[in-house]
Amino acid sequence: MSNELIINSTQDGERIALLQDKRLVEYHFERNDTNYTVGDIFLGTVKKVMPGLNAAFIDIGYEKDAFLHYHDLGVNFRSLSKFVKVAQTQKNATARLGQYKFEPEIDKLGKIGEVLKKGQQMLVQIVKEPISTKGPRLSCELSLAGRYLVLVPFSNTVSVSKKIVSKDERQRLKRLIMSIKPENFGVIIRTVAEGREVAELDKDLRSMVANWEEGFNVLRTAKERDKILGELGRSSSILRDILNESFDSIVVDNDRLYDEIKTYIEKIAPDKARILKNYSGRVKTFEQYGIEKQLKSLFGKTVSIPGGGYLVIEHTEALHVIDVNSGNKSNTETDQEATALNVNLTAAREVVRQMRLRDLGGIIVTDFIDMKSAENRQKVFDVVKEEMKRDRSKSTILPISKFGLMQITRQRVRPEQNIVTGEVCPTCNGTGKISASILVTDEIENTIDDLLVNQNQKNITLFVHPFLHAYYTKGLISKQLKWFFHYYKWISVMKDTSLGLTEYKVMDERNEEIEVHSSAVEVNSVQDKFEAVDEVA
Repeated sequence: MSNELIINSTQDGERIALLQDKRLVEYHFERNDTNYTVGDIFLGTVKKVMPGLNAAFIDIGYEKDAFLHYHDLGVNFRSLSKFVKVAQTQKNATARLGQYKFEPEIDKLGKIGEVLKKGQQMLVQIVKEPISTKGPRLSCELSLAGRYLVLVPFSNTVSVSKKIVSKDERQRLKRLIMSIKPENFGVIIRTVAEGREVAELDKDLRSMVANWEEGFNVLRTAKERDKILGELGRSSSILRDILNESFDSIVVDNDRLYDEIKTYIEKIAPDKARILKNYSGRVKTFEQYGIEKQLKSLFGKTVSIPGGGYLVIEHTEALHVIDVNSGNKSNTETDQEATALNVNLTAAREVVRQMRLRDLGGIIVTDFIDMKSAENRQKVFDVVKEEMKRDRSKSTILPISKFGLMQITRQRVRPEQNIVTGEVCPTCNGTGKISASILVTDEIENTIDDLLVNQNQKNITLFVHPFLHAYYTKGLISKQLKWFFHYYKWISVMKDTSLGLTEYKVMDERNEEIEVHSSAVEVNSVQDKFEAVDEVA
């Protein structure tokens, strides 16, 4: 299976698409104005202690105070609090924990008021981004993620990912890490560490220890609300988690981001630096790789599945509901049970894809087509479990009930991805009244003539709706060719599915948009003047 990561930089942030065999399976939008990402560590201040919830609200600078439950403090919370005070008050303090004397552990069944008080400063880490009306969710059990390992300060435990099933490999990795890890630092061994040599693991461990020391230096002079350690950008964190031998291509269309990712790849996997490409084509990146069209077709309420069936996806406050329908599925199977099984198996793969794509979290209930056979229900259950192995979020899957329902819980750490696929009519702007849409071709002709004759532009590119693109480029002697014979200048015509049928834009040779004054607007303004004169008369 081939993997491609396509990153499109926009004014608002980066759009990140993960393709598997050219099919879109993950989509992320990393906004420039987002300062609160899962993994970030802040110096927070206790604003309110809530004994009834056994929790506290912490100020880390977000518009709404973040939530911290007692169970997320960690047993060594007192040691962490002492470390923060020492770092900010003692000049000879060090980030190393080898000689650090731990404080007594807190009671696992204790009360929040026994540990925290209003105004207290503490190190906290975001474990869930702000979602809907809620602020971030926090934890004091700090962890620093690397490519193969996760470093856990104030712990001495070494644990191995459950996905590494070989007993010998688990023991080998534990022995290796125990021999190289710093004292009073715990380590979680990630799945991708399987089969790795000690040199690679040691390099990863040293990198995380260096990050911890860097955060310590920031902490020494930090004030409340300051970010102590920041998680990698979304694109780099995806590469850290999933970059492997099956990756074919990483495409970026921004020079700054290209340099950032190149530096990171050379650090974690130098042999993969050759697959990174800096895209500079005139066609939009997502348009070039067919992602724009997939986004339009995959984020609606109704999603088609191969073979004629479709899914209906509904969202409520408590859960997400997915209904499987056979649609116009051709009945090539021998009976109704076989048809239901065939549709359900196909739908099961698309359901998992949709969960990853939309980053659905919480409770997801899928209503499959009823099947009488317990063996067939098990087959669908097995397909879902197999497909979910590729998902990096934690999940729990229950077998299909006798009512045909499958219940899934999936870890939610970020807001759900949603793209509005319903379009307002570009001609009437939702009013229900349209003018003659054919006039757009006359307007484009006038614009081209003005740019090439009056403004003496060269090497211009016209972006239009795919229907208009066909109108201008198809045929033995196309409109595009006629323009060349008339102006003796070649005009590139590109498809842009984000444009409406009556919308267009023109780019110059520096790939900058040329401002176009619509003749239709001028006509309307003249008409308005006549109407105004009539009213006065």
